Amino acid sequence: MISKIKKIIRSLPFFQSNYAVIRARKSINWFKLNKGTIPVNNSSTCQKVLMATSVGDYEMGVLLESCLATALQMRGALVDMLLCDAMLSGCQMAKIESINPTKMASEGPASRCGGCFNYGKAILSGSNVTLLKYSKYILASEKDEALTISKSVSFDNIQTYVFNEIRVGEHAFAGALRYFARGNLEGEEYGEVILRRYLESAILTVFAINRLLDQGNYDVVCLHHGIYVPQGLITQVCQRKNIRVVTWNPAYKKNTFVFSHDDTYHHTMISETTSRWEHLELDAHRKSEIKNYLRSRRSGINDWIWFHDTPEENLESIKAELGCRLDRPAIGLFTNVLWDAQLHYETNAFKGMLEWVDVSIEYFSKRPDIELFIRIHPAEMRGAIPSRQPLLDEINKRHPRLADNIFIIPPESQISTYTVMDFCNAVTIFNTKTGIEIASEGIPTIVAGEAWIRNKGFSKDASSPEHYIEILKNLPFGEKMSEEDIERALKYAYHFFMRRMIPLPFIDFDLESGKYTSNLKSTTELSYGKIKGLDLICTGILDGTPFEYDDV
Repeated sequence: MISKIKKIIRSLPFFQSNYAVIRARKSINWFKLNKGTIPVNNSSTCQKVLMATSVGDYEMGVLLESCLATALQMRGALVDMLLCDAMLSGCQMAKIESINPTKMASEGPASRCGGCFNYGKAILSGSNVTLLKYSKYILASEKDEALTISKSVSFDNIQTYVFNEIRVGEHAFAGALRYFARGNLEGEEYGEVILRRYLESAILTVFAINRLLDQGNYDVVCLHHGIYVPQGLITQVCQRKNIRVVTWNPAYKKNTFVFSHDDTYHHTMISETTSRWEHLELDAHRKSEIKNYLRSRRSGINDWIWFHDTPEENLESIKAELGCRLDRPAIGLFTNVLWDAQLHYETNAFKGMLEWVDVSIEYFSKRPDIELFIRIHPAEMRGAIPSRQPLLDEINKRHPRLADNIFIIPPESQISTYTVMDFCNAVTIFNTKTGIEIASEGIPTIVAGEAWIRNKGFSKDASSPEHYIEILKNLPFGEKMSEEDIERALKYAYHFFMRRMIPLPFIDFDLESGKYTSNLKSTTELSYGKIKGLDLICTGILDGTPFEYDDV
């Protein structure tokens, strides 16, 4: 009974607002720092930066961006920070486990808006920045217009809906899928209502950011993710106005982050020119460094994102669990999470991951000479947002009786993905980043989706379903990748894991609490020359230089 009362109290707006400040004090040490050491530059000639944080309760976001804001000011920039103050009825912070669909459909994320804004405000108060609010940049007439449009667009046209040359529908749809943790909205009673909330919020974001950028005269805008609502709309508005934009995401390695120019890294890792890395000298030291790191990925000891606690690597145990013989050539099919980052990519061979899985199962069911191992991504169960549309359920609906040569490794299985990879003749992927590691081991890798190794010169890239089948007809391959292709794959792996992942050692992650914290003791630690990765990031933000870290 007492626990129920506590739960009710914690859900009340006044508690959320006050608790946010208390939680913020525990998350960052800014309150003990000497704010007077942060210079305030009023020069009209210095760079003007907008940190478009927007969602205050994204802990890593406000934590890192408050540090970046301080560091940029110490390098002479003027910095404003932007937060949503309960203006959006659908955003990245709305999750189904904390706001049920009935409540989300009727009132949006309102129950957590106060706590979200206050948490962000408390964290950002550690920096001498001007805090801007969404409400200041949205007119009453624009609220009416956004609501009217969100209600009038036909459901079938929402995903592709464009407003003021901005693809608002794409990010609204991705946001709704993220909320439901599904790859589609089929069977969701409130799916359409909630999707329309995201569309309304996407349009409001376009209004707000257009007005803010017109008034603010910013040289560069920096924000996390660069997709979903509102970040994806901010990125696109900046692109349309030819204002430099920098996006970032937490990386795999502990204490590292990926920064990109002009777009979300989901796109830039595909579109960046191979000249950024193909001429890299992979000497003995670098080759040893990347191989050691890739080996460590099997246990996750150097990462803050991994999915196996006790990976099963024994072949006999794996054979017993799956009921396979491993007496035929093995092909791996490694999936990704259905709902994750569903954006439009021109180079996809298939409309989506499910179509790729269907075509693959149908093909391999007629190839009894081969064993197919479908490794369902462990993040379906162990990721930050567990999937509510399990791929195994979808496979069972579409293929109630699988051929005897097809084996499924469910997401909860401790079977090591890397051990499966090792005994495969080839692996086919859609967009999993594991493709980088597969190719680096010399295992032929077939790309059917928007995986980052596409068009890098060492994978077999399918351009259509028909082309994909033609590639599969050559299985099993007679040999591994050539030494030249393996070397190329290792260069790209080094570029991705060692250069694009920039270390910022002052951001910590506590595995027990699941919280991100700062270990900074003083703002002087953020000044120029103290942290190499921070210097590189700040220079990239201010001068547009590449976000590539070389530890030499």
